[in-house]
Amino acid sequence: MQHTKLILFDLDGTLLNTISDLAHSTNHALEKNGFPTHPIEAYKLFVGNGMNKLFERALPEGEKTDENIAKIRKTFLPRYDSHNTEYTEPYEGIPELLHALQSEGLKMAVASNKYQQATEKLISRYFPEISFIAVFGQREGVPVKPDPAIVFEILKIAGLPAAEALYAGDSGVDMKTALNSGVTSIGVTWGFRPRSELESNGAVYIAESPEDILNLTKIHASARK
Repeated sequence: MQHTKLILFDLDGTLLNTISDLAHSTNHALEKNGFPTHPIEAYKLFVGNGMNKLFERALPEGEKTDENIAKIRKTFLPRYDSHNTEYTEPYEGIPELLHALQSEGLKMAVASNKYQQATEKLISRYFPEISFIAVFGQREGVPVKPDPAIVFEILKIAGLPAAEALYAGDSGVDMKTALNSGVTSIGVTWGFRPRSELESNGAVYIAESPEDILNLTKIHASARK
């Protein structure tokens, strides 16, 4: 009998609303390097594929070179490291969800495309009472999502097969990551991307509130029996 024992979470747009801090720091880096900035809302379509992809999308057409991406990154990192908790906050109901899952004995992990240092900092700041078995962001030598490497690593740490895990995220990248790793996906609608993107990228379940995730762990378990 297989049932849900592990839930993996994306970070940005799933656990935390980080968009304003990401936007302000990227706009700062763009402005310092002589490039035009963007409205905060625009960044919802720029994030999700790692830091370099964010900068590539934010740069103007004709300026999306490796050299310019490196310049933006160099200016962005110190700014974001010291300003990444000014507007960031957990989505409503997320702390309660994590505590409920923990009290029920489910294992939890974070699988993000945000760089590792910031991923660890934000998780420890906003969820200090939650015991994640792994908190993984973008790391040197590990391909970014939707490559399944990060999920396979977490499954190995958990000692569990993909059939006993769920993966919750807010983007098509997350849905593809789940598909590529054989883990059942939950698309969350409160994040940065529309429901249509989640569905078109193969979301198995849709959660419209954090409470839905708690219910889905039970539905998924009963469906597997």
